Amino acid sequence: MSAIGTPPVLGIIGGSGIYDIDGLSGKRWEKVSSPFGEPSDELLCGELDGQAMVFLPRHGRGHRIPPSEINFRANIDALKRMGVTDVVSLSAVGSLRENLHPGMFVIADQFIDRTFARTKSFFGTGMVAHVSMAHPVCSRLGDHLEAAMRATGIEVARGGTYLVMEGPQFSSLAESELYRSWNCDVIGMTNMPEAKLAREAELCYATVAMVTDYDCWHPHHDDVTVQAIIGVLLANAEKARTLVKQVAPRIKNDAGAAACGCRSSLEHALITAPEARDAGMLRRLDAVAGRVLKLK
Repeated sequence: MSAIGTPPVLGIIGGSGIYDIDGLSGKRWEKVSSPFGEPSDELLCGELDGQAMVFLPRHGRGHRIPPSEINFRANIDALKRMGVTDVVSLSAVGSLRENLHPGMFVIADQFIDRTFARTKSFFGTGMVAHVSMAHPVCSRLGDHLEAAMRATGIEVARGGTYLVMEGPQFSSLAESELYRSWNCDVIGMTNMPEAKLAREAELCYATVAMVTDYDCWHPHHDDVTVQAIIGVLLANAEKARTLVKQVAPRIKNDAGAAACGCRSSLEHALITAPEARDAGMLRRLDAVAGRVLKLK
């Protein structure tokens, strides 16, 4: 757990259409090495109204990397190595509900993980750990995000289930209707295993799902043009930049952040006996789990 008084560092993971953050002072791109491979891009570091911030474009600048090829482990590990304590994930999604229309933002609080081609844990043979994902996002961050959006007039729905599909193809109509029958609210391709890895890294994590279109279940889906979707995507990106500026001071001034339970999620998660732990695995986990492994 972060020590009382430790200044927060806000990490922003930018999704489709968000490849930079405006208004940072001391702005610099830094290359961060990770034992889990290469992150999606260099990390943009700086301060926003006195709040230390680290930004990572999830798909890389220019949108080079498809969802299934994102190195989620390297991304989260790199953020942790940069001292990030709180992560806001921005993601473009399709809506599975009539009332969640294009242009709305959803602060998702649950996930259904339908991905199958991604490595989903930092841990493995030689160091086993099991973290709880019952409540996969940080409600404290969700409160700050909701307050910031309502203050700036961004239309927001608090709570919702995000179905994470493998991609890169979109859903079939049968799949879309299945997910609606499961009471899912939005659908995207990128928040798993990202949220799971953030929990393993003891990072506070919250998702802002930015609706660009209705998924193919909607009777008027075929009438929507690519140009219209891109227009919503760009408008959402601008609103997301406004949101980041508004939420940063709320996180900076949150006196109770250090006591958040997300920051001690590994406290009782390690299973492997000390004498059976693999030294090489432990070295890779120095940033993610150094607090509980007590590595020298």
